[in-house]
Amino acid sequence: QVQLVESGGGLVQAGGSLRLSCAASGRTFSSYAMGWFRQAPGKEREFVAAITWNGGNTYYADSVRGRFTISRDNAKNTVYLQMNSLKPEDTAVYYCARRNAYYSGTYSADNAYEYWGQGTQVSVSS
Repeated sequence: QVQLVESGGGLVQAGGSLRLSCAASGRTFSSYAMGWFRQAPGKEREFVAAITWNGGNTYYADSVRGRFTISRDNAKNTVYLQMNSLKPEDTAVYYCARRNAYYSGTYSADNAYEYWGQGTQVSVSS
């Protein structure tokens, strides 16, 4: 069974930075693409970023491109989300997810992901 555990969330002022981590259990972490999603109160969950199995390709939502960076360390079974220049509208619960290896569609579709973490709260004050 795959477990994903996020950490690194917190309260930060606008313009600040946070680095989220997602530690995955299992030996096959390096075989799967990973993604980050977020959900703000009263809003639907939305795609933030994704990275392919070897880190060779990354994908970002327009709202975070240029401010957020997704990366992974397969030796540590961990995926990261470096968030810079944070804005109040980035406030949300952030989730990491493991993509289904057999899904061939867009990386931004949440139904492409089969395992999810419990989430970590990010709050940005103005």
